[in-house]
Amino acid sequence: MSSTIHPTAVISDSANIDDGVAIGPYAVVGDEVTIRSGTRVDSHVVINGPTVIGHDNHIYQFASIGDDPQDKKYRGEPTRLTIGDRNTIREFCTISRGTMQDLAETVLGDDNWIMAYVHIAHDCVVGNKTIMANNVTLAGHVHVGDWVIFGGFSGAHQFTKIGAHAFLGMYSGVNRDVPAYTMVSGQPAVPRGINSEGLKRRDFSDEQIRNIKNAYRLVYRKGLKLADAIAEIEKLCDSQPELAVLLESLRASERGIIR
Repeated sequence: MSSTIHPTAVISDSANIDDGVAIGPYAVVGDEVTIRSGTRVDSHVVINGPTVIGHDNHIYQFASIGDDPQDKKYRGEPTRLTIGDRNTIREFCTISRGTMQDLAETVLGDDNWIMAYVHIAHDCVVGNKTIMANNVTLAGHVHVGDWVIFGGFSGAHQFTKIGAHAFLGMYSGVNRDVPAYTMVSGQPAVPRGINSEGLKRRDFSDEQIRNIKNAYRLVYRKGLKLADAIAEIEKLCDSQPELAVLLESLRASERGIIR
């Protein structure tokens, strides 16, 4: 199956375009860009490299993918952007490459739903199956776990970590780490409980959700120091393996968890 490339598209000679890629009118694909089969790039999209885009993605018109990081320390070093498979990236999104101050790579995993005007800054690492509603902004070096949902206009301060299955309410501003399963809202955001509805939709059992709620209480409702709450959750993990994700996010926190 051959690629479908509109005659007005501008494709660099060093770009690597698989068979089965569709590129629309006036799109620009720069040097050192690889696009795998099944991916569709709509009109007026600009993709710069080094960037690798996996299979079966859909990038809507006017997105800017893989351009220089918005970092004054950047001096043109050959950093990267890697995008996985089956992502939807809507209009006017911006996803920057990494910087040498981190791993020199920005990463977007698989099956993510990225709505219009989202900005994913340099050196972010985003997992799989996340949803980012319109105008979400991730500052540099943010790590996002699987299944996280960001409400519209929410954002994360640089170097923060958002644990798997977390939920950020609309307009939330996060300046500390968000533990897995936790629902937050406000400016600055504060914890509001666990993301029960999201867990139900992902087929967590009633017992698993109850266990996660009890672990949340150990962190936020029992007056324990964080180290003591972590120790209590460790004791439960063998019989309640769903808590391992929460435990991992608590241990990984470097900025301190949201309170």
